[in-house]
Amino acid sequence: MVDATSGVAKCCRDALAKPFGSVNMRALLFPMIEVVPLRPPLPFSLALLALATALPAVGEDLFADSESVPQILTATRLKQSPAAVPGSVTLIDRQLIEASGARSIPELMRLVPGMMVGYLSGNEGKINYHGSSVSEARRMQVLIDGRSVYRAGLATVDWVDIPVALEDIDRIEVFRGPNTVSYGANALMGVINIITRSPSESIGTRLKVTRGERGVNDWYASQGFNWQDGDMRLSLSGLQDDGFDHDDEGNAYRDGTRANRFNLSTTHRLDPQQTLDWQLAAKEGTNQRPYNYEPVFDDLIPGGITPGDNNSDVVARDYAGSMRWTFDMDPRHSLYVQGAVQHWDREQEWVACDAALAFSPQLAELWSLNPVLTKRVFRFPTRPLPAGTTTTEAALAQQVLQQMQEQVATQQPAVCGDVNQNIRETRYDFELQDTYSLTDSLRLLSGVGYRREEVESDTYFGGELNNDILRTFGHLEWTIDQHWILQGGAMLENDRNSGESLTPRIALNYLITPSHGLRAVYSEAVRTPDMAENNLDLRYLVSNLSQPVYGQSSAYYFSRVAGSGGLQEEHMRSRELGYNGLFANLGLSIDLKLFHEDVSDMISEAFTSDGYTPSNDNSMSFEGAETQIDWRLGARDRLRLTYAYVDQTGTEERDLRLSARNSGSAAWIREWPRDWSSSVIYYGADALNERRFERLDLRLAKRIHLGSAQLQIAGVLQQRLDDEALTWKENLYDDRQQFYLSAELDF
Repeated sequence: MVDATSGVAKCCRDALAKPFGSVNMRALLFPMIEVVPLRPPLPFSLALLALATALPAVGEDLFADSESVPQILTATRLKQSPAAVPGSVTLIDRQLIEASGARSIPELMRLVPGMMVGYLSGNEGKINYHGSSVSEARRMQVLIDGRSVYRAGLATVDWVDIPVALEDIDRIEVFRGPNTVSYGANALMGVINIITRSPSESIGTRLKVTRGERGVNDWYASQGFNWQDGDMRLSLSGLQDDGFDHDDEGNAYRDGTRANRFNLSTTHRLDPQQTLDWQLAAKEGTNQRPYNYEPVFDDLIPGGITPGDNNSDVVARDYAGSMRWTFDMDPRHSLYVQGAVQHWDREQEWVACDAALAFSPQLAELWSLNPVLTKRVFRFPTRPLPAGTTTTEAALAQQVLQQMQEQVATQQPAVCGDVNQNIRETRYDFELQDTYSLTDSLRLLSGVGYRREEVESDTYFGGELNNDILRTFGHLEWTIDQHWILQGGAMLENDRNSGESLTPRIALNYLITPSHGLRAVYSEAVRTPDMAENNLDLRYLVSNLSQPVYGQSSAYYFSRVAGSGGLQEEHMRSRELGYNGLFANLGLSIDLKLFHEDVSDMISEAFTSDGYTPSNDNSMSFEGAETQIDWRLGARDRLRLTYAYVDQTGTEERDLRLSARNSGSAAWIREWPRDWSSSVIYYGADALNERRFERLDLRLAKRIHLGSAQLQIAGVLQQRLDDEALTWKENLYDDRQQFYLSAELDF
């Protein structure tokens, strides 16, 4: 049975992207090994020109007070200035979130250089850093306040189902590069850390509604409280839209979404040294899925088979709770203990119809023994069986052919029944972290963690599976003098299903000033196979059959897909050279990066109804350059530019789909007199699954003071500048424009 989420319409998505050429970045990363001149892309040259123009200002802020320098947490779990971070980080702050007018986290990721954003359907966003398969974006770690929302069962992140509203987010830190060292397996290509607002900064009432074209109907309400020793924020929110308008054949596209979310965040100050933070979150909603199932034996039924249903929608319920105790023993030593529990529940049920032959036990047995022979029997029923056919296979083939003849002779009607792809996942997570300044120049971070993953699905796994993961990690930062910082770290992880892995990172930062630094980084990372890759047992039980078949009122569909097991981790080796600088007197920050990344032992095969033969035989390489420039021109204007040049090669063509060689964004944010504000943002990518993407977003807002309250009215217009479908050829809109309007009241 074809997966309802990947039927005939989506089978067309196997069209492969054209392979790209290669630019030799190795010479730049390792000039002592070989010297090959490289002409950088024009936007990167412009970034270097901007840096050269601004360099005279370096002397003006030489060793200036660093309090104005933003602090980054995600890179190493230590608070560091951007110039001291062992890698590249993009910070999407509250102003940028609001100015973007975005309604979802995937749309915000377009502001991150090198981040590739695609859509399987209107409610299935896929995000990859630099690239790989668009349909399985499974190599990014995603955190909400330190709690992972990466689902280990099917190796995915359900972006539309994350139980947090954009209005509750303070900032998003994106570590652009492997970071298994800090966050364990699955942070292979990067980390997206969503950090919510502190309850102490959310006191009061906020109400917001958003209405617009394509069924946009969002709402948000929050109430913040405080008392002598604590703060609390309760927020409720909803998200709704209709997704894409139609597919490439002009049919209405059933891919809308509806979500309702609950969040409760609380901070208790137990004493001057101790705090207790806890959160509760829940999400309930429906993600529409187009009904793509097509019967296999349609030609055996006179007049064909009428579809048994019109949808295969997913009912999604998520629940999460976490608690963190922080103990600041003294200014040099702190400790925290965090525990979290999460549960994902996905119910996807529909009615499928097929000929009775589809439920034949003999056909199922023949398929399990020899799928190739089974296909030959149906394609050439009158031909002799090929040499090498066993006696058992021959006997089964004869029975199946006889059953097919009886089906045609008796004109048996189609048989319909209930099918599901239900899956439930639960995670228990515990972590202890210690941060200690051994001396004024030496900081040590260390910790241990335990995680248990449980998954239950009769369809995907034939029952229940679980996994236990133990980890210990550490990071040492040595400030050699006022210019040099040497950093090293490692994560030792023991995965009961995949074995033991050790991933290191070493970095050398040279601080021209506290706000300007050069970096050289080498790191390794791994991704463990998800439970489906190693333990898939995909088999559909069709219950409540409209009529008994072969003496059964419930029967398994003949097709069965099973993984072979024994897969090893994917491995990445990354080299990076970069510069990060903050010109405080100009309000200008710049980050430049050159990179070369090799991913080996990749698992690239997808499972289909025809079978599944995963392996660790694939590999990819990425090399290129990235830049991001953020320029605050006084109190009213902010300019922001990003650009990425990514050249990739790979052994599996399907992994080359979601990677644009040239991509980036340009934003102008302006605060006007009389409480008006505006933003203009351009997004562009030259080829995402061979489709160009260009869009211009305009936002205009007016803030109105109503005594102690404030009302903000904002309108967002998104104008597509290309004439392409979005990622897949089926993803089409009737109009290249979209407009929505929001009203927010704070009091």
